[in-house]
Amino acid sequence: MKLRKYLAGSAFALATMALSANTAYAACATDGLASSKSKPSGFPERALTMVVPYGPAGGSGQVAQAMAQAVSDLTSVSINRDHKSGGSGTVGMTAYMALPADGYSVMEHIDDASSAHALDSGRPNPAEDLIPLVTSQITFSQIYIRTNEDRFNDWDSFVKWVKAQDGKATIANVSKEGSMERVTMKFITDATGMKIQQISFDKGAPRYGALAGGQVDALFEQPGDVRKFLDAGKFKPILTILKDRPAAFADVPSLTDAGLDFDPLYRFRGFYVHKATPADRVEWLQWAFQKAYCQDSYQKFNESKYMTLIESYRDTAGSKELIKTTVGQYRDVYKKMGLEVK
Repeated sequence: MKLRKYLAGSAFALATMALSANTAYAACATDGLASSKSKPSGFPERALTMVVPYGPAGGSGQVAQAMAQAVSDLTSVSINRDHKSGGSGTVGMTAYMALPADGYSVMEHIDDASSAHALDSGRPNPAEDLIPLVTSQITFSQIYIRTNEDRFNDWDSFVKWVKAQDGKATIANVSKEGSMERVTMKFITDATGMKIQQISFDKGAPRYGALAGGQVDALFEQPGDVRKFLDAGKFKPILTILKDRPAAFADVPSLTDAGLDFDPLYRFRGFYVHKATPADRVEWLQWAFQKAYCQDSYQKFNESKYMTLIESYRDTAGSKELIKTTVGQYRDVYKKMGLEVK
């Protein structure tokens, strides 16, 4: 069954994101910003706290560490990371919203915040209830198997094997219903006729460990998050969830190659501050986080995580537009999927 019924009229290709699977982001977006900026009335006079709604080992934990280091190197201001995982980001979001809006606390979050608001408008809207300082990563997903797997070795043989298991095959994924990962897997299973159990993990390390240890048959993840497993030859991708093959994964079939007729959803990660934060402090934080994006250390980090295969940067205005577009798109898809949209 074609998946266009979910996507009709929603412009799900994210044309406004100007993404290209084979074009690296060549010029650094914030090179034109001033190399230094005066602190408003001495702010910050002490270390900042970065709330991270996920564990330290996953993609969110890694990007939080890299950005905190880049901002500290740029400004000489320390940033303490506070990981509050659980509820696919809701625990951390709730904790952050209860903190004072004084600029001393910032939050890292991902597209889960947008999809959560799309499903339930009572949850914080990251484009309105928060101020996006910067979106610093936009990436795609893949499906992975163990390199030494002997039951199947590519996408076609995997699909054939899963169908023969009568619903007993497993794939490690996140837990949140309606997330980018869960929606994408529904697209894939509807299109292929596969029945596969999605084993839920909120934290990255147990999710990756489940595949490495043989507790699951496959893994849904983004390439940068499992780079060490790829480099070590333990995991291999069998499907790239993009229309076309990126050069870095030229031997891995894309959606088009696999005959899957839907437009891909993307993972994006960024940094936020309370909307009630004093304007002069917001301005300084915007400069610090956007300028830090172009720090050599952060650029090298993004490159090491395959984050230069598609454009990964949005400033505050661009982040708001990305979030608003994403919320509308998810809301449209949820309604077409028959989910209750509040």
